[in-house]
Order: sequence, then C-alpha cells, then structure tokens
Amino acid sequence: MLGLELVVVIGVTTLLTKVIARKTGIAQPLLLVGIGVLIGFIPLFRDVELAPEVVLFLFLPAILYWESLTTSLREIRSNLRGIILMSTGLVVVTAAAVAVLAHAMGLPWGAAWTLGAAIAPTDATAMTSFTRSLPRRNVTILRAESLVNDGTALVLWSLAVGFTVGDTDVSVGAVSLTLLVAYVGAGIIGALVAWIAILARRRLRDAVTQNIAMLLTPFVAYLLAELVHASGVLAVVVAGLIISQAGPRIGVAEGRRQSDAFWTFTTFLLNASLFVLVGIELPRSTMELAAVDVGMGLVAIAAVTAVIVAVRFAYLFGTVYLIRLLDRRPQQKKRRMSDRARVVSGLSGFRGAVSLAAALAVPTALENGSPFPGRDFIVFVTTGVIVVTLVGQGLVLPAVVRWARLPSDESVGHELRLAETSATRAALDELPQLAQRLGVDPEISERIQGEFEEHLELLEVEDESRDGEEAAERSRQDTELRLALLHCKREEVVRLRDEGEIDDIVLRDIQRRLDVEEVRLTGREPGE
Repeated sequence: MLGLELVVVIGVTTLLTKVIARKTGIAQPLLLVGIGVLIGFIPLFRDVELAPEVVLFLFLPAILYWESLTTSLREIRSNLRGIILMSTGLVVVTAAAVAVLAHAMGLPWGAAWTLGAAIAPTDATAMTSFTRSLPRRNVTILRAESLVNDGTALVLWSLAVGFTVGDTDVSVGAVSLTLLVAYVGAGIIGALVAWIAILARRRLRDAVTQNIAMLLTPFVAYLLAELVHASGVLAVVVAGLIISQAGPRIGVAEGRRQSDAFWTFTTFLLNASLFVLVGIELPRSTMELAAVDVGMGLVAIAAVTAVIVAVRFAYLFGTVYLIRLLDRRPQQKKRRMSDRARVVSGLSGFRGAVSLAAALAVPTALENGSPFPGRDFIVFVTTGVIVVTLVGQGLVLPAVVRWARLPSDESVGHELRLAETSATRAALDELPQLAQRLGVDPEISERIQGEFEEHLELLEVEDESRDGEEAAERSRQDTELRLALLHCKREEVVRLRDEGEIDDIVLRDIQRRLDVEEVRLTGREPGE
C-alpha cells in the first residue's frame, strides 16, 4: 500500500504547493522540495527510494522530449557555440573540479569522478521553473544547455563507474571512442526515430493514433540509443527538435490541442513528483551515514556547492572574454550579453533529479565483491547539493534578476502581431476565390470577411499606437465582452440540460466548443 499512499501524498503536496505558490509568489519547486524533506522524516516514508531506472527511463525521456518540442530552434542556432561550450566543456570542467575536491577529502579517484559527473549537469526542470521571467534568448540558452549536458555528464559517469568497478578502459582512445559513439550515435538515432515518427503521423489521420505515435517517440529514441551505447538523452533531444519543425505541417488541429494539454499537464506532474522525491531522499541518505560521516558530508555539500558555482561563473566569464578576444566579427558583437545577464546565468545552474538518479545508480559492489568506495557518501552529498542549489539559488535568483534589469523581450509581441497580421491578410486575399470554389453563399462570405477585416484593423491599431494603451484597452474590452457572452451561452446550455431538454452528450459537445473559444480569447494553457 505504500505506493498508493506515496501517490496520494505527492498529489496533495503538488496541489497545496501550487496554491501557496500563487498566493505567496514563492517558486513552487522550493515548496515541493521543502515539504518533501519533511515527508522524508515520517517513519512510513523512510524507506522510499527514488529508483534511478524510473528517472532515466520513464521521467527523463518524457520531460526532455517536451522541453525539446517547446524550445526555440532559431535561438539555438544563433547561440550554438555558447550552448556547446556550456553543455560539454563546462560539464567536464565542473566534474573535474568536484573530483579534485572529493579526492582531497578522501575518496579514491574513480569514486571522486563518479561524484563529479553526477553533480556536473544542470537540471532542465528546475531551470525552466525558476527562469520563466527571463528574456527568450536567455531562457533558450539555459534550456538548451540543460537538455544536452545530461548526455555529456552521463557518459562521464559511466566511464567513472566502469573504471572504479574495473570493467572499463579509460585510455584516451577509449574515452574518445565512447564520446564519439554517444554523440554521433545519438544524433543518427534521434534523426531516424524523428523521420519514422513524421512518416507515421502523416499516414495516421486521426488525433488519437497520431498522439500515440508521439507518445512512443521519446521512449523509442531513448531505448534504441541505449541499446547501442549512445546517449539516450541526446537522441530524445534531437528527435524532439526535428519534430518541432515538422509538427505544424503534419498534425491535425484536434490532435495538437489534445497533445499540448496532455504533455503540459503530464510533465508538470512528473516534474512536481521529482522535486518531492528529491526532498524525501535527503533524510533517507542522512540515515545511511555514520555520525562522523554526516559531519564530513555536510562540509562536502557546502564545499562542492561553492565549487560548482565558482566554476560556473569563472567558465562563463572566461570563455566569453576569450571568444571576444579571438572573434571580433560585427555579427558576434551584436550577440553579446551584458555582464549582469551573465551573472543571472551563473546563478541558474540548478541541479536536479538526473544528478540524484546518477548517484543512486552507482553499483553497491565492485567486480571482486567489495563495496563501491564511498557510495553512501556520494548519494548524501549529491542529494544535499541538489537541495542547496534549489533552495539557496532559487531564493536568491529573483532578487538578482531584479538587480540585473534585463531588457524586456519585446520581439515576441512584435513577432506575434506580425504573424497574426500576415495570416489575416493572406486569408482575406484568398477569401473570394475560396468562397467561389466552395460555393459559399455571398452573405456568409461577406460576414466572414467583415470579421477578418475588423480583426486586422485591431492588429494594425496595435502596431501604429505609440504607447499601446488605447489598443490594449480596446482589446481588453473586446475580450471581456466575448468572455461574458460565452458565460451566458454556457449557463443557457446547462439550464437546458438540467430541465431535460438536451442530453449530457450534447452539453459536453457544446461545452468543448465554448472551452476552445475561451482558451483562444484568454491565451491560457493547462499548467499556467
């Protein structure tokens, strides 16, 4: 029954923290981790352990796939050099720095590198939760870094564990081959799975079968990559990025609505569950250490956290000024970020469930049967660093963002109006020919044309208005009136159902249409 009780506790915690976060403005991940720690002290939940297989093979593919589908490929291309440096070089440097520190504290080199590799990657879930208010470019760079660096870190982790256990060659040639297979193999498999998924969705004409194919995509990509010892993480990311470009051309409208709602809600619940489980793991990992080791572990948590933050800042500023010294092209100068923006990025290096899964996946014994050196210490320090980065940096980051005074991202609003204006004009240009071809009654054609012209006029007023206040007020009034009319429609349909004049099936059909219109007017999506 513990599984059912855990599900209920996680569900109630997610609900309460969502409400508290909205009322207080505190980031929900902080509340989830904090309550998770308290739950971990309850005797009933002391034996709860986050299985690494669940994170790596169930949670991670789904979360990374949705993050890949919803990120900006254009921004990734524009900032590709920086993203590669962050997701590869920074991971290696961080792992090395932590390994040196851990070795100085008594761990043998293999175990020290295992700890460093586990702690090196940033967490996509935490980063997305804490950096929603940043400009699009900053968010995209941070998201792309956290999507790719998991693959780099897990390759380093497997090498370190294999070296310690004694079944892996860690020569320069072997390491280079492993990295080559991990990256190239993942890219090929991700592209292949994406191609198959696109073909399948083109042949499948209904929403449900298309979304079944979409659901299978990340897990198939991850599985195939792992079977050939490539990076499952990178395969999922590559597949997601490719499908994000082809998706708008191959899907049906009801399928996209269904898919967006499903993935948004599902990944929200998966993320919330991971934060709670990370909190629960801290008391459990503490109990597995001796009293002396706990004291040393607390010192290690503080030291490792300081090291990863310091290394991240040094790497961010060092690589940037090196690039500026070597690359003086005009287009490079236009892409430069301010030092304040770089400070925000430096404090956005949250650790999360992938790090914990890597620590928990460390084997308990070596090939000769002796215990894996410092395994409990690795789990405790990793869990502690995750909690400290989430809580400490999560509390500090909002104040730093206000201090940074990053420029508002007006390009999104401008591009949105451009897209709506161009689409409306294109539809108006084609309307006469379409109406004639479809044999539409002239009265219907004129009515639709009037609605489109009114919408276009409103968009043009928004573009021409200097301060936007008049246009914003008109738009607000229009939305409020339409929402009020929708409420009247909904009340009337419910009345007809209550009085027995229409069936519940009819009510649900009408309500679905009204809900689609309300979402269009408000722009709110599930999970927001």
